Amino acid sequence: MDMWQLEVRHDGLNKYRVIRGKDKGEVEEKARVQLVVWEGMWQRKLAAERKALEREQKALDKETKLQLADERTREALEALTEIENILKSSLDAGELFDWESLKEHFEFPEKKPDPPKLQKTPKAPVKTDWKYRPQLGLIDKVIGSRKQRRITEAESKFSKDTSAWEEEKQRIITQNAELEAQYQEKLDKWEEEQREFMEKQQQHNSQIDKRSKEYLAMEPYAVADYCEYVLQASEYPEEFPKQFDLDYNPDTKTLIVEYSLPSIEHVPSLKGVKYVQTRDEFSESFLSATALNALYDSLIYQITLRTIYELYESNTANAIDSVVFNGWVKSIDRSTGQEINPCILSLQAGRAEFSALNLANVDPKACFRNLKGVGSSKLYSLTPVAPILNIDREDSRFIESYAVAGDLGESTNLAAMDWEDFEHLIRELFEKEFSETGGEVKITQASRDRGVDAIAFDPDPIRGGKVVIQAKRYTNTVGVSAVRDLYGTVMNEGATKGILVTTSNYGPDAYEFAKGKPLTLLTGSNLLHLLEKHGHKATIDLKAAKKILSERDDR
Repeated sequence: MDMWQLEVRHDGLNKYRVIRGKDKGEVEEKARVQLVVWEGMWQRKLAAERKALEREQKALDKETKLQLADERTREALEALTEIENILKSSLDAGELFDWESLKEHFEFPEKKPDPPKLQKTPKAPVKTDWKYRPQLGLIDKVIGSRKQRRITEAESKFSKDTSAWEEEKQRIITQNAELEAQYQEKLDKWEEEQREFMEKQQQHNSQIDKRSKEYLAMEPYAVADYCEYVLQASEYPEEFPKQFDLDYNPDTKTLIVEYSLPSIEHVPSLKGVKYVQTRDEFSESFLSATALNALYDSLIYQITLRTIYELYESNTANAIDSVVFNGWVKSIDRSTGQEINPCILSLQAGRAEFSALNLANVDPKACFRNLKGVGSSKLYSLTPVAPILNIDREDSRFIESYAVAGDLGESTNLAAMDWEDFEHLIRELFEKEFSETGGEVKITQASRDRGVDAIAFDPDPIRGGKVVIQAKRYTNTVGVSAVRDLYGTVMNEGATKGILVTTSNYGPDAYEFAKGKPLTLLTGSNLLHLLEKHGHKATIDLKAAKKILSERDDR
Protein backbone atom coordinates (compact mmCIF):
# COMPACT_ATOMS: atom_id res chain seq x y z
CA MET A 1 0.00 0.00 0.00
CA ASP A 2 1.38 3.42 -0.99
CA MET A 3 1.84 5.72 1.95
CA TRP A 4 1.68 9.53 1.99
CA GLN A 5 3.79 11.54 4.36
CA LEU A 6 4.13 15.21 5.26
CA GLU A 7 6.66 17.00 7.45
CA VAL A 8 5.29 19.52 9.96
CA ARG A 9 7.23 21.68 12.35
CA HIS A 10 6.78 24.52 14.83
CA ASP A 11 9.82 26.74 15.14
CA GLY A 12 8.70 28.37 18.38
CA LEU A 13 8.35 25.04 20.20
CA ASN A 14 11.21 23.48 18.23
CA LYS A 15 8.96 20.53 17.40
CA TYR A 16 9.10 18.38 14.29
CA ARG A 17 7.07 15.39 13.14
CA VAL A 18 6.54 13.28 10.03
CA ILE A 19 2.83 12.55 9.46
CA ARG A 20 2.07 9.32 7.60
CA GLY A 21 -1.19 7.92 6.26
CA LYS A 22 -2.84 5.93 3.54
CA ASP A 23 -4.10 8.91 1.53
CA LYS A 24 -3.24 12.55 0.99
CA GLY A 25 -6.40 13.96 2.60
CA GLU A 26 -5.88 11.97 5.77
CA VAL A 27 -2.27 13.10 6.05
CA GLU A 28 -3.19 16.75 5.49
CA GLU A 29 -5.96 16.50 8.10
CA LYS A 30 -3.56 14.97 10.65
CA ALA A 31 -1.02 17.68 9.89
CA ARG A 32 -3.66 20.40 10.36
CA VAL A 33 -4.71 18.99 13.73
CA GLN A 34 -1.09 18.67 14.87
CA LEU A 35 -0.33 22.29 13.95
CA VAL A 36 -3.44 23.47 15.82
CA VAL A 37 -2.32 21.54 18.91
CA TRP A 38 1.20 22.96 18.69
CA GLU A 39 -0.08 26.50 18.20
CA GLY A 40 -2.23 26.13 21.30
CA MET A 41 0.81 24.95 23.24
CA TRP A 42 2.81 27.90 21.90
CA GLN A 43 0.18 30.44 22.91
CA ARG A 44 -0.04 28.94 26.40
CA LYS A 45 3.73 29.11 26.69
CA LEU A 46 3.77 32.76 25.62
CA ALA A 47 0.98 33.52 28.09
CA ALA A 48 2.94 31.84 30.88
CA GLU A 49 6.05 33.83 30.01
CA ARG A 50 4.05 37.05 29.97
CA LYS A 51 2.57 36.16 33.33
CA ALA A 52 6.00 35.48 34.78
CA LEU A 53 7.30 38.78 33.45
CA GLU A 54 4.33 40.65 34.87
CA ARG A 55 4.92 39.05 38.25
CA GLU A 56 8.54 40.14 38.21
CA GLN A 57 7.58 43.67 37.25
CA LYS A 58 4.98 43.84 39.98
CA ALA A 59 7.46 42.76 42.64
CA LEU A 60 8.14 46.32 43.76
CA ASP A 61 8.51 45.73 47.45
CA LYS A 62 9.98 43.08 49.72
CA GLU A 63 6.65 41.64 50.80
CA THR A 64 5.62 41.08 47.21
CA LYS A 65 8.98 39.49 46.46
CA LEU A 66 8.63 37.13 49.41
CA GLN A 67 5.22 36.10 48.11
CA LEU A 68 6.67 35.64 44.64
CA ALA A 69 9.41 33.37 46.01
CA ASP A 70 6.80 31.25 47.79
CA GLU A 71 4.70 31.04 44.64
CA ARG A 72 7.65 29.99 42.51
CA THR A 73 8.61 27.36 45.10
CA ARG A 74 5.08 25.98 45.05
CA GLU A 75 5.12 25.81 41.24
CA ALA A 76 8.53 24.09 41.28
CA LEU A 77 7.31 21.44 43.74
CA GLU A 78 4.16 20.91 41.66
CA ALA A 79 6.31 20.36 38.56
CA LEU A 80 8.48 17.80 40.38
CA THR A 81 5.38 16.05 41.77
CA GLU A 82 3.94 15.85 38.26
CA ILE A 83 7.09 14.07 37.05
CA GLU A 84 7.08 11.69 40.01
CA ASN A 85 3.45 10.74 39.28
CA ILE A 86 3.53 10.49 35.48
CA LEU A 87 2.32 6.88 35.58
CA LYS A 88 -0.25 7.35 38.35
CA SER A 89 -1.82 10.35 36.62
CA SER A 90 -2.70 8.15 33.65
CA LEU A 91 -4.10 5.38 35.86
CA ASP A 92 -6.44 7.94 37.45
CA ALA A 93 -7.40 9.62 34.17
CA GLY A 94 -10.42 7.44 33.36
CA GLU A 95 -11.34 7.10 29.69
CA LEU A 96 -8.23 7.84 27.67
CA PHE A 97 -9.69 8.38 24.23
CA ASP A 98 -13.09 8.86 22.63
CA TRP A 99 -13.67 9.03 18.88
CA GLU A 100 -16.11 11.89 19.52
CA SER A 101 -13.20 14.01 20.73
CA LEU A 102 -11.88 14.09 17.17
CA LYS A 103 -15.14 15.36 15.73
CA GLU A 104 -15.89 19.01 15.08
CA HIS A 105 -19.10 20.67 16.23
CA PHE A 106 -18.40 24.29 15.45
CA GLU A 107 -20.82 27.02 14.48
CA PHE A 108 -19.98 28.83 11.28
CA PRO A 109 -17.69 31.63 12.54
CA GLU A 110 -18.71 34.31 10.07
CA LYS A 111 -21.57 36.56 11.13
CA LYS A 112 -24.65 36.52 8.93
CA PRO A 113 -24.94 39.76 6.92
CA ASP A 114 -27.37 42.29 8.38
CA PRO A 115 -30.29 43.24 6.15
CA PRO A 116 -29.89 46.68 4.58
CA LYS A 117 -31.64 49.70 6.02
CA LEU A 118 -34.02 50.66 3.24
CA GLN A 119 -35.35 54.16 2.78
CA LYS A 120 -39.05 54.65 2.82
CA THR A 121 -40.60 56.44 -0.11
CA PRO A 122 -42.19 59.75 0.91
CA LYS A 123 -45.92 60.18 0.67
CA ALA A 124 -47.23 61.45 -2.64
CA PRO A 125 -48.45 65.06 -2.74
CA VAL A 126 -52.22 65.29 -2.20
CA LYS A 127 -53.94 67.95 -4.25
CA THR A 128 -56.45 68.62 -1.51
CA ASP A 129 -53.64 69.47 0.91
CA TRP A 130 -53.97 73.06 2.14
CA LYS A 131 -50.66 74.08 0.60
CA TYR A 132 -52.02 73.28 -2.85
CA ARG A 133 -55.20 75.27 -2.33
CA PRO A 134 -55.26 78.76 -3.88
CA GLN A 135 -54.88 81.32 -1.13
CA LEU A 136 -57.43 83.93 -2.22
CA GLY A 137 -57.68 87.30 -0.60
CA LEU A 138 -60.61 89.70 -0.83
CA ILE A 139 -59.15 91.44 -3.88
CA ASP A 140 -58.41 88.05 -5.53
CA LYS A 141 -62.01 87.11 -5.18
CA VAL A 142 -63.12 90.43 -6.72
CA ILE A 143 -60.60 90.54 -9.57
CA GLY A 144 -60.96 87.46 -11.77
CA SER A 145 -57.45 87.61 -13.26
CA ARG A 146 -55.84 87.64 -9.84
CA LYS A 147 -57.96 84.75 -8.75
CA GLN A 148 -56.96 82.70 -11.82
CA ARG A 149 -53.27 83.48 -11.21
CA ARG A 150 -53.56 82.18 -7.65
CA ILE A 151 -55.22 79.02 -8.93
CA THR A 152 -52.53 78.54 -11.60
CA GLU A 153 -49.76 79.06 -9.04
CA ALA A 154 -51.29 76.45 -6.73
CA GLU A 155 -51.64 73.97 -9.56
CA SER A 156 -48.05 74.66 -10.70
CA LYS A 157 -46.73 74.03 -7.18
CA PHE A 158 -48.66 70.77 -6.95
CA SER A 159 -47.36 69.70 -10.36
CA LYS A 160 -43.76 70.64 -9.45
CA ASP A 161 -43.90 68.83 -6.10
CA THR A 162 -45.44 65.80 -7.76
CA SER A 163 -42.59 65.67 -10.30
CA ALA A 164 -40.00 66.03 -7.52
CA TRP A 165 -41.77 63.30 -5.56
CA GLU A 166 -41.76 61.02 -8.58
CA GLU A 167 -38.01 61.58 -9.03
CA GLU A 168 -37.28 61.03 -5.33
CA LYS A 169 -39.45 57.94 -5.26
CA GLN A 170 -37.64 56.51 -8.26
CA ARG A 171 -34.24 57.33 -6.73
CA ILE A 172 -35.17 55.59 -3.48
CA ILE A 173 -36.58 52.59 -5.32
CA THR A 174 -33.40 52.29 -7.37
CA GLN A 175 -31.15 52.74 -4.33
CA ASN A 176 -33.15 50.21 -2.30
CA ALA A 177 -32.97 47.75 -5.17
CA GLU A 178 -29.18 48.12 -5.29
CA LEU A 179 -28.91 47.66 -1.52
CA GLU A 180 -31.11 44.58 -1.64
CA ALA A 181 -29.12 43.18 -4.56
CA GLN A 182 -25.85 43.76 -2.66
CA TYR A 183 -27.34 42.19 0.47
CA GLN A 184 -28.61 39.18 -1.48
CA GLU A 185 -25.15 38.75 -3.01
CA LYS A 186 -23.53 38.86 0.45
CA LEU A 187 -26.20 36.54 1.83
CA ASP A 188 -25.77 34.04 -1.01
CA LYS A 189 -22.00 34.09 -0.47
CA TRP A 190 -22.40 33.67 3.30
CA GLU A 191 -24.84 30.80 2.86
CA GLU A 192 -22.52 29.12 0.35
CA GLU A 193 -19.53 29.49 2.68
CA GLN A 194 -21.63 28.25 5.59
CA ARG A 195 -22.77 25.26 3.54
CA GLU A 196 -19.18 24.46 2.53
CA PHE A 197 -18.04 24.86 6.13
CA MET A 198 -20.73 22.53 7.46
CA GLU A 199 -20.20 20.04 4.63
CA LYS A 200 -16.46 19.98 5.33
CA GLN A 201 -17.16 19.50 9.01
CA GLN A 202 -19.63 16.74 8.23
CA GLN A 203 -17.12 15.08 5.91
CA HIS A 204 -14.51 15.27 8.67
CA ASN A 205 -16.92 13.72 11.17
CA SER A 206 -17.91 11.05 8.65
CA GLN A 207 -14.25 10.22 8.21
CA ILE A 208 -13.91 9.83 11.97
CA ASP A 209 -16.90 7.45 11.98
CA LYS A 210 -15.35 5.58 9.06
CA ARG A 211 -12.00 5.28 10.87
CA SER A 212 -13.80 4.06 13.97
CA LYS A 213 -15.52 1.30 11.98
CA GLU A 214 -12.25 0.41 10.23
CA TYR A 215 -10.55 0.18 13.61
CA LEU A 216 -13.25 -2.12 14.97
CA ALA A 217 -12.80 -4.20 11.80
CA MET A 218 -9.07 -4.27 12.70
CA GLU A 219 -7.84 -2.80 9.42
CA PRO A 220 -4.05 -2.60 9.98
CA TYR A 221 -3.64 1.08 9.11
CA ALA A 222 -6.73 1.97 11.16
CA VAL A 223 -5.34 0.16 14.22
CA ALA A 224 -2.08 2.12 13.92
CA ASP A 225 -4.01 5.38 13.47
CA TYR A 226 -6.20 4.66 16.48
CA CYS A 227 -3.18 3.93 18.67
CA GLU A 228 -1.64 7.19 17.47
CA TYR A 229 -4.79 9.07 18.52
CA VAL A 230 -4.65 7.42 21.94
CA LEU A 231 -1.04 8.43 22.52
CA GLN A 232 -1.64 11.95 21.18
CA ALA A 233 -4.49 12.37 23.67
CA SER A 234 -2.21 11.43 26.56
CA GLU A 235 -1.26 14.60 28.45
CA TYR A 236 2.38 15.24 29.33
CA PRO A 237 4.31 18.40 30.23
CA GLU A 238 4.42 20.57 27.12
CA GLU A 239 8.23 20.59 27.10
CA PHE A 240 8.28 16.84 26.34
CA PRO A 241 8.81 15.89 22.67
CA LYS A 242 5.75 13.58 22.46
CA GLN A 243 6.76 12.13 19.10
CA PHE A 244 6.40 8.51 18.06
CA ASP A 245 6.14 6.20 15.09
CA LEU A 246 3.89 3.14 15.13
CA ASP A 247 3.92 -0.07 13.14
CA TYR A 248 1.23 -2.75 13.42
CA ASN A 249 1.51 -6.38 12.34
CA PRO A 250 -2.02 -7.80 11.90
CA ASP A 251 -0.80 -11.40 11.64
CA THR A 252 0.73 -11.41 15.12
CA LYS A 253 -1.32 -8.49 16.53
CA THR A 254 1.96 -6.85 17.50
CA LEU A 255 2.29 -3.07 17.78
CA ILE A 256 5.76 -1.55 17.65
CA VAL A 257 6.13 1.88 19.24
CA GLU A 258 9.22 3.91 18.36
CA TYR A 259 8.94 6.61 21.06
CA SER A 260 10.94 9.83 21.30
CA LEU A 261 11.55 10.24 25.03
CA PRO A 262 12.41 13.49 26.81
CA SER A 263 16.06 14.13 27.49
CA ILE A 264 17.23 14.96 30.98
CA GLU A 265 17.24 18.65 29.97
CA HIS A 266 13.43 18.44 29.73
CA VAL A 267 13.11 17.40 33.37
CA PRO A 268 12.57 20.24 35.88
CA SER A 269 15.33 20.48 38.47
CA LEU A 270 14.27 23.61 40.39
CA LYS A 271 13.05 22.69 43.88
CA GLY A 272 12.81 26.02 45.67
CA VAL A 273 13.18 29.83 45.51
CA LYS A 274 14.01 32.16 48.39
CA TYR A 275 14.10 35.92 48.52
CA VAL A 276 17.28 37.19 50.21
CA GLN A 277 16.37 40.57 51.61
CA THR A 278 19.92 41.60 52.48
CA ARG A 279 20.96 41.26 48.84
CA ASP A 280 17.55 42.07 47.36
CA GLU A 281 17.72 39.06 45.07
CA PHE A 282 16.18 35.66 44.52
CA SER A 283 18.15 32.52 45.37
CA GLU A 284 17.24 29.29 43.57
CA SER A 285 17.98 25.76 44.80
CA PHE A 286 18.11 22.74 42.50
CA LEU A 287 18.09 18.97 42.74
CA SER A 288 21.50 17.38 43.10
CA ALA A 289 22.89 15.57 40.06
CA THR A 290 22.24 12.24 41.78
CA ALA A 291 18.62 13.12 42.58
CA LEU A 292 18.02 14.47 39.06
CA ASN A 293 19.46 11.30 37.48
CA ALA A 294 17.25 9.13 39.69
CA LEU A 295 14.19 11.23 38.84
CA TYR A 296 14.98 10.98 35.12
CA ASP A 297 15.38 7.19 35.21
CA SER A 298 12.10 6.84 37.10
CA LEU A 299 10.38 9.10 34.57
CA ILE A 300 11.56 7.00 31.60
CA TYR A 301 10.42 3.74 33.20
CA GLN A 302 7.06 5.35 34.00
CA ILE A 303 6.56 6.64 30.44
CA THR A 304 7.34 3.16 29.09
CA LEU A 305 4.80 1.45 31.35
CA ARG A 306 2.26 4.24 30.91
CA THR A 307 2.42 4.05 27.12
CA ILE A 308 1.84 0.30 27.09
CA TYR A 309 -0.92 0.67 29.69
CA GLU A 310 -2.73 3.31 27.63
CA LEU A 311 -2.53 1.18 24.48
CA TYR A 312 -3.95 -1.90 26.20
CA GLU A 313 -6.51 0.10 28.17
CA SER A 314 -7.83 1.55 24.89
CA ASN A 315 -7.65 -1.77 23.02
CA THR A 316 -11.44 -1.92 22.55
CA ALA A 317 -11.23 -3.92 19.32
CA ASN A 318 -8.86 -6.50 20.89
CA ALA A 319 -6.48 -5.76 18.03
CA ILE A 320 -3.28 -5.87 20.11
CA ASP A 321 -1.81 -8.94 21.79
CA SER A 322 1.74 -7.68 22.10
CA VAL A 323 3.38 -4.25 22.38
CA VAL A 324 7.03 -3.54 21.71
CA PHE A 325 8.21 -0.20 23.11
CA ASN A 326 11.52 1.24 21.91
CA GLY A 327 12.53 4.43 23.68
CA TRP A 328 14.82 6.88 21.84
CA VAL A 329 16.37 10.07 23.20
CA LYS A 330 17.59 13.01 21.13
CA SER A 331 20.42 14.70 22.95
CA ILE A 332 23.91 16.11 22.60
CA ASP A 333 26.95 13.94 23.20
CA ARG A 334 28.95 16.10 25.60
CA SER A 335 32.18 14.43 24.53
CA THR A 336 31.77 15.24 20.82
CA GLY A 337 29.19 18.04 20.75
CA GLN A 338 27.29 16.06 18.11
CA GLU A 339 23.58 15.29 18.19
CA ILE A 340 22.79 11.67 19.05
CA ASN A 341 19.56 9.66 19.10
CA PRO A 342 20.20 6.33 20.85
CA CYS A 343 17.62 3.72 21.77
CA ILE A 344 18.12 3.53 25.55
CA LEU A 345 15.52 0.89 26.44
CA SER A 346 13.29 -1.69 24.80
CA LEU A 347 10.41 -3.71 26.22
CA GLN A 348 8.06 -6.32 24.80
CA ALA A 349 4.94 -7.03 26.86
CA GLY A 350 2.11 -9.40 26.06
CA ARG A 351 -1.43 -8.37 26.89
CA ALA A 352 -2.09 -11.17 29.40
CA GLU A 353 1.05 -10.63 31.49
CA PHE A 354 0.69 -6.85 31.41
CA SER A 355 -2.98 -6.92 32.38
CA ALA A 356 -2.04 -8.97 35.45
CA LEU A 357 0.05 -6.08 36.82
CA ASN A 358 -1.18 -3.70 39.51
CA LEU A 359 0.56 -0.62 38.18
CA ALA A 360 -0.64 1.54 41.07
CA ASN A 361 1.65 -0.36 43.43
CA VAL A 362 4.67 -1.29 41.30
CA ASP A 363 8.16 0.14 41.40
CA PRO A 364 8.58 1.22 37.73
CA LYS A 365 12.17 0.01 37.39
CA ALA A 366 11.52 -3.32 39.11
CA CYS A 367 8.42 -3.83 36.95
CA PHE A 368 10.43 -3.09 33.81
CA ARG A 369 13.08 -5.63 34.83
CA ASN A 370 10.44 -8.22 35.74
CA LEU A 371 9.02 -7.88 32.22
CA LYS A 372 12.54 -8.58 30.94
CA GLY A 373 13.00 -5.15 29.45
CA VAL A 374 16.35 -4.29 27.91
CA GLY A 375 18.18 -1.18 29.04
CA SER A 376 21.19 0.16 30.91
CA SER A 377 21.01 0.25 34.70
CA LYS A 378 21.63 4.01 34.36
CA LEU A 379 19.28 5.31 31.70
CA TYR A 380 20.53 8.88 32.13
CA SER A 381 23.86 7.75 30.68
CA LEU A 382 22.03 7.25 27.34
CA THR A 383 23.82 3.95 26.76
CA PRO A 384 22.40 2.55 23.51
CA VAL A 385 20.76 -0.89 23.37
CA ALA A 386 19.51 -2.98 20.46
CA PRO A 387 15.69 -2.81 20.14
CA ILE A 388 13.96 -6.12 20.79
CA LEU A 389 12.06 -5.66 17.54
CA ASN A 390 12.67 -2.90 15.05
CA ILE A 391 11.04 -3.69 11.75
CA ASP A 392 12.14 -1.78 8.68
CA ARG A 393 9.08 -1.90 6.44
CA GLU A 394 10.95 -0.08 3.68
CA ASP A 395 13.44 -2.90 2.99
CA SER A 396 13.14 -3.22 -0.78
CA ARG A 397 14.56 -6.73 -0.65
CA PHE A 398 11.42 -8.24 0.88
CA ILE A 399 9.38 -10.21 -1.66
CA GLU A 400 6.23 -12.31 -1.59
CA SER A 401 6.82 -15.78 -0.18
CA TYR A 402 5.14 -19.04 -1.11
CA ALA A 403 4.57 -22.32 0.68
CA VAL A 404 6.79 -25.32 -0.04
CA ALA A 405 6.61 -27.61 2.99
CA GLY A 406 3.15 -28.90 2.10
CA ASP A 407 4.54 -30.54 -1.06
CA LEU A 408 7.29 -32.41 0.79
CA GLY A 409 7.25 -36.16 1.24
CA GLU A 410 9.55 -38.86 2.55
CA SER A 411 10.99 -39.22 -0.95
CA THR A 412 11.78 -35.49 -1.33
CA ASN A 413 15.55 -35.02 -1.46
CA LEU A 414 16.19 -31.57 0.01
CA ALA A 415 19.72 -31.46 -1.35
CA ALA A 416 18.37 -31.69 -4.90
CA MET A 417 15.66 -29.05 -4.56
CA ASP A 418 15.55 -25.92 -6.70
CA TRP A 419 17.65 -23.37 -4.76
CA GLU A 420 14.83 -20.81 -4.72
CA ASP A 421 12.31 -23.37 -3.43
CA PHE A 422 14.82 -24.32 -0.78
CA GLU A 423 15.09 -20.71 0.44
CA HIS A 424 11.30 -20.39 0.65
CA LEU A 425 11.17 -23.69 2.56
CA ILE A 426 13.64 -22.34 5.12
CA ARG A 427 11.60 -19.14 5.42
CA GLU A 428 8.41 -21.15 5.95
CA LEU A 429 10.06 -23.42 8.51
CA PHE A 430 11.49 -20.58 10.58
CA GLU A 431 8.25 -18.64 10.36
CA LYS A 432 6.59 -21.54 12.19
CA GLU A 433 9.43 -21.58 14.69
CA PHE A 434 9.36 -17.82 15.40
CA SER A 435 5.56 -17.49 15.33
CA GLU A 436 5.45 -19.04 18.81
CA THR A 437 6.78 -15.74 20.21
CA GLY A 438 4.93 -13.42 17.82
CA GLY A 439 7.82 -13.08 15.35
CA GLU A 440 7.76 -12.95 11.57
CA VAL A 441 10.11 -13.99 8.79
CA LYS A 442 10.52 -12.32 5.41
CA ILE A 443 12.44 -13.68 2.44
CA THR A 444 14.63 -11.36 0.37
CA GLN A 445 15.05 -10.84 -3.32
CA ALA A 446 18.28 -11.74 -5.16
CA SER A 447 19.69 -13.00 -1.90
CA ARG A 448 22.70 -14.65 -3.53
CA ASP A 449 24.05 -11.23 -4.36
CA ARG A 450 23.05 -9.44 -1.14
CA GLY A 451 24.23 -12.06 1.35
CA VAL A 452 20.81 -12.45 3.01
CA ASP A 453 18.21 -15.12 2.27
CA ALA A 454 15.69 -14.24 4.98
CA ILE A 455 15.28 -11.87 7.91
CA ALA A 456 13.41 -12.80 11.08
CA PHE A 457 12.02 -10.23 13.51
CA ASP A 458 11.73 -11.90 16.91
CA PRO A 459 10.01 -9.96 19.77
CA ASP A 460 11.20 -12.44 22.41
CA PRO A 461 12.86 -10.32 25.16
CA ILE A 462 15.69 -12.83 25.66
CA ARG A 463 16.63 -14.17 22.24
CA GLY A 464 14.78 -11.57 20.22
CA GLY A 465 15.75 -8.90 17.73
CA LYS A 466 16.69 -9.02 14.08
CA VAL A 467 17.96 -12.42 12.91
CA VAL A 468 19.69 -13.03 9.58
CA ILE A 469 19.03 -16.46 8.06
CA GLN A 470 21.05 -17.92 5.18
CA ALA A 471 20.18 -21.15 3.39
CA LYS A 472 22.87 -23.23 1.69
CA ARG A 473 21.57 -26.10 -0.42
CA TYR A 474 24.99 -27.75 -0.60
CA THR A 475 26.11 -31.26 -1.41
CA ASN A 476 29.65 -30.58 -0.18
CA THR A 477 30.97 -29.63 3.25
CA VAL A 478 30.42 -25.96 4.09
CA GLY A 479 33.73 -24.20 4.67
CA VAL A 480 34.70 -21.34 6.92
CA SER A 481 34.24 -18.71 4.18
CA ALA A 482 30.45 -19.13 4.22
CA VAL A 483 30.37 -18.73 8.02
CA ARG A 484 32.68 -15.71 7.84
CA ASP A 485 30.38 -14.16 5.22
CA LEU A 486 27.37 -14.73 7.47
CA TYR A 487 29.09 -13.00 10.38
CA GLY A 488 29.91 -10.00 8.17
CA THR A 489 26.27 -9.83 7.08
CA VAL A 490 25.08 -9.91 10.71
CA MET A 491 27.34 -6.95 11.48
CA ASN A 492 26.26 -4.99 8.39
CA GLU A 493 22.56 -5.60 9.05
CA GLY A 494 22.82 -4.59 12.70
CA ALA A 495 21.29 -7.97 13.56
CA THR A 496 21.46 -9.70 16.93
CA LYS A 497 22.07 -13.17 15.50
CA GLY A 498 22.84 -15.15 12.36
CA ILE A 499 21.63 -18.65 11.41
CA LEU A 500 23.20 -20.74 8.64
CA VAL A 501 21.20 -23.74 7.41
CA THR A 502 22.64 -26.30 5.03
CA THR A 503 21.68 -29.69 3.62
CA SER A 504 25.22 -30.96 4.25
CA ASN A 505 27.71 -30.46 7.11
CA TYR A 506 30.35 -27.95 8.30
CA GLY A 507 34.09 -28.32 8.47
CA PRO A 508 35.98 -27.95 11.77
CA ASP A 509 37.31 -24.54 10.75
CA ALA A 510 33.70 -23.32 10.35
CA TYR A 511 32.81 -24.40 13.91
CA GLU A 512 36.01 -22.86 15.24
CA PHE A 513 35.24 -19.48 13.66
CA ALA A 514 31.66 -19.51 15.01
CA LYS A 515 32.80 -19.98 18.64
CA GLY A 516 31.86 -17.03 20.86
CA LYS A 517 29.93 -15.29 18.06
CA PRO A 518 26.12 -14.84 17.74
CA LEU A 519 25.99 -17.55 15.06
CA THR A 520 24.06 -20.82 14.86
CA LEU A 521 25.09 -23.53 12.38
CA LEU A 522 22.38 -26.04 11.44
CA THR A 523 23.35 -29.18 9.54
CA GLY A 524 21.22 -31.33 7.27
CA SER A 525 20.42 -33.55 10.22
CA ASN A 526 19.27 -30.53 12.27
CA LEU A 527 17.14 -29.42 9.33
CA LEU A 528 15.35 -32.76 9.05
CA HIS A 529 14.70 -32.73 12.80
CA LEU A 530 13.24 -29.20 12.59
CA LEU A 531 10.99 -30.26 9.70
CA GLU A 532 9.75 -33.26 11.66
CA LYS A 533 9.06 -31.00 14.67
CA HIS A 534 6.61 -29.05 12.51
CA GLY A 535 4.96 -32.09 10.94
CA HIS A 536 6.92 -32.57 7.70
CA LYS A 537 9.13 -35.37 6.46
CA ALA A 538 11.84 -35.38 3.80
CA THR A 539 15.21 -36.91 3.16
CA ILE A 540 18.74 -35.75 2.36
CA ASP A 541 20.82 -37.94 0.02
CA LEU A 542 23.93 -35.99 -0.93
CA LYS A 543 25.23 -38.63 -3.37
CA ALA A 544 21.93 -38.83 -5.24
CA ALA A 545 21.61 -35.03 -5.19
CA LYS A 546 25.04 -34.60 -6.80
CA LYS A 547 23.99 -36.87 -9.63
CA ILE A 548 20.61 -35.13 -10.09
CA LEU A 549 22.15 -31.65 -10.06
CA SER A 550 24.88 -32.70 -12.46
CA GLU A 551 22.34 -34.08 -14.93
CA ARG A 552 20.25 -30.92 -14.53
CA ASP A 553 23.25 -28.69 -15.31
CA ASP A 554 24.07 -30.74 -18.43
CA ARG A 555 20.67 -30.08 -19.98
